[in-house]
Amino acid sequence: MREKFIEQKLVKAVKESGGICPKLISPGTDGMPDRMILMPEGRIGFVEVKSQGKKPRQLQIKRIRQLRKLGFMVFVLDGTEQIGGIIDEIRTP
Repeated sequence: MREKFIEQKLVKAVKESGGICPKLISPGTDGMPDRMILMPEGRIGFVEVKSQGKKPRQLQIKRIRQLRKLGFMVFVLDGTEQIGGIIDEIRTP
């Protein structure tokens, strides 16, 4: 599955769940996840979207670890079947 297709499915599913899923553009900070998921009640998570079976690059892994150390939820998404679980995890206090 292509990354763009997975990303489109993610954005649609988040919207249908009552949230928004903006593209994360962070000039000067390479390796940031592709998308931010913002859900009701201030719930937030980050998603690095990959083509099926692909893995994050070293810099992306570093950023994922950095964000997790700060207490944020960060996910690597490489298949549409993972989307529901990611949304549920972000929504659950």
